[in-house]
Amino acid sequence: MPQLPKTSQPSLAVPSARQQVIRVGHSPDPDDAFMFHALANGKIDTGRYEFRHELVDIETLNRRAMNAELELTAISVHAYAYLADKYVLCPCGASMGDRYGPMVVTRQPATLAQLATKTIAVPGTLTTAFLTLRLCLGKAFRYEVVPFDRILDAVEKGQHEGKAIDAGLIIHEGQLTYGDRKLCLVVDLGEWWFGEAGLPLPLGANGLRRDLGPQTIGEVNALLKRSIQYALDHRQEALDYALTWGRDLDRARADKFVGMYVNDWTLDFGPRGRHAVRELLARGHRSGVIPRLVEPEFAE
Repeated sequence: MPQLPKTSQPSLAVPSARQQVIRVGHSPDPDDAFMFHALANGKIDTGRYEFRHELVDIETLNRRAMNAELELTAISVHAYAYLADKYVLCPCGASMGDRYGPMVVTRQPATLAQLATKTIAVPGTLTTAFLTLRLCLGKAFRYEVVPFDRILDAVEKGQHEGKAIDAGLIIHEGQLTYGDRKLCLVVDLGEWWFGEAGLPLPLGANGLRRDLGPQTIGEVNALLKRSIQYALDHRQEALDYALTWGRDLDRARADKFVGMYVNDWTLDFGPRGRHAVRELLARGHRSGVIPRLVEPEFAE
């Protein structure tokens, strides 16, 4: 496992006792690494801010956000329904599945109806993948929470820590590598969602803690957008860094994966992306998965 960066030391900024520390949480996967490359490796001037990076899985970040531990953090759009009082959404940094997204895979071919009788390994109950699967199946199902990077192993072996596993809800690079294990695709939830709503599936976002205040929120959001733009403008350089986190991905597949989740949607949700967030949260509420209706608020 690569060593996690403890802090970023921007080479273009002059450290000062007056710098404000911004703790950043994101997933140890290629698309997030690509997005945060410029901030993590001193490629842009961060002015009065010092960014310190903490890389953990998305479900852990969702849980930590409940306690508002980090100033800037990746969160699932599903989790935002429980965090709107603590965080405002950044208009940049989105992970959107545009007719693709999390997938359910099995060892043998299966139908959606058959999933109701199976135990599904899921990467966390606050993930957008979990919410979308609940919407797709339209009913409760048996599941076991398994770390996202161990789900394919669990499906292949048919068990995790002694518990039977029949299917897996896969996120991140597993969407490109499940075929290497001869596993069968049951449903692509991004494709299913588009068929239902005619919209891209808003999987992840970045949240800025509300108590930072409007000025800091605006400035940090602008730096995040600059980091994303830098990566897109220096793709091969940023991809070199992203490959550090590319479990089972060669360069070609890492490039494909990054392109799926760091693109124009990531620079700005735009009106259609914001509508997709509202629609997903509203449908989650109507289905009974999300207890209260939440109107998303985006940073200025």
